[in-house]
Amino acid sequence: MKAFVRGLIARANLETPKIQRKWAGFGGVTSPPPPPEKGLENLTVADVLLTKDTDDGGGGKVDTLISCRTNDTVFDAVKNMAKHNIGSLVVLRPGDQQCIAGIVTERDYMKKIIGAGRSSKVTKVGEVMTDESKLVSVSSGTNIIKAMQLMSENHIRHVPVIDGKIVGMISMVDVVRAIVDHQNGELKRLNQFIKGDYY
Repeated sequence: MKAFVRGLIARANLETPKIQRKWAGFGGVTSPPPPPEKGLENLTVADVLLTKDTDDGGGGKVDTLISCRTNDTVFDAVKNMAKHNIGSLVVLRPGDQQCIAGIVTERDYMKKIIGAGRSSKVTKVGEVMTDESKLVSVSSGTNIIKAMQLMSENHIRHVPVIDGKIVGMISMVDVVRAIVDHQNGELKRLNQFIKGDYY
C-alpha cells in the first residue's frame, strides 16, 4: 500500500500537459467548450465529502459523520461501526454536538481491548480513543494529495475534517477512490479527444 501511495503522490506532483483546443463553428454556430475539469492538484477534501454525501455505492445517501460519545461503551461503539460498515468514529463530548473529544478506530479496539484482555462492555470509549490533543485532522480545503501524505506519514487510515467545528470524516479509501475516479475520468476525456468524440 505504501508503494501505491508513493506512486500516486509522485504522479500527482508531475506537471500534466495542457491540451489547447480550438473551437470552430459551422455556419456561424460555435460549440461551447466543455466545462473546465478540476485537476488532481485542485481536488480537495471538500470534493471527497461531497462524493460521500451523495453516493454510498448502492444508490443511497450516506452521512459522513457517524459518531459516539466519550461515555459510550466500546462495545456500543464497535457495534455502531459494524452497523455502518466503517472503521472509525468521531468521539464527541457528552451533551455537545460540535465539540470533538477524539477518534476511536478498529485498531484501538484490537490493541486496547482485545490485545489488553479488557471487556468492551464495561470500558468507555474515552479510555481507549485517540485524544483530541493527539488527533491528526484536515480541513475541507486540504488538497487530497496532502491528505493522503498526512495519513501515510502518520500511519493512519481515518482523519476528521475540521473547519472550526467537525464537518465530516475521510478515510484513505475515500481519498484513493477519488484519485482513481479522477484518473479514470481523465482517461475517458483523452480517449474521446483522440477518437474525435470530444466536439
